[in-house]
Amino acid sequence: MKTHSIKGELRSATGKKSSGALRKESNVPAVIYGGEKNIHFQAHKREFKELVYSADFKVVEVDLGGSTTKCILKDLQMHPVTDELVHLDFQEMVPKKKMILELPIRFKGESPGVKTGGKIQQLIRRIKVKVDPENLVEEIFIDISSLELGMSARVKELEINDGIEVMLPGATPVAIVETPRALKSADAADDDAAAADGAPAAEGDAAKADAPAE
Repeated sequence: MKTHSIKGELRSATGKKSSGALRKESNVPAVIYGGEKNIHFQAHKREFKELVYSADFKVVEVDLGGSTTKCILKDLQMHPVTDELVHLDFQEMVPKKKMILELPIRFKGESPGVKTGGKIQQLIRRIKVKVDPENLVEEIFIDISSLELGMSARVKELEINDGIEVMLPGATPVAIVETPRALKSADAADDDAAAADGAPAAEGDAAKADAPAE
């Protein structure tokens, strides 16, 4: 399981004025909830960079004066103009307590449809699940090794253990192998040619063919 460590400081003052003062010093306010009590803390913005700007799922270890809390990133706020971090919300990982979170979906295998010229389109990159810390994984796989042109892989085909509950219907498409326009045009041309070869002669042509030679 990938982890990301954050060194921060507890803070007692909350509110817009206090948060604004923190951000002027390049610190970002954050909160950890879901445990026995909410924990308000602050950390320099560089502490969050590799966590926020990553597509990977990571368990977060927040060190506050020697006391470490394991949690997951649940939400964040960015400034609408500067894109600077404004606030982060974390959920504490409590043993046997289920959490709702999003995990990345990864492909396994090679699609024969792609090998013949198709293009695979991933419709869902992250999927919402309900899981406790004991069954938590950092990614979920789906096998695409049987996907031919035009075929799709669905949520019900995700490789998950019994401790993970997926929050989407099983019939929801995850990925599809699209047929490129060039292949569609070639297939259509072949169909037209085959139809022309097997088509009956027009009446005028048939009359000419049946007429005796002069």
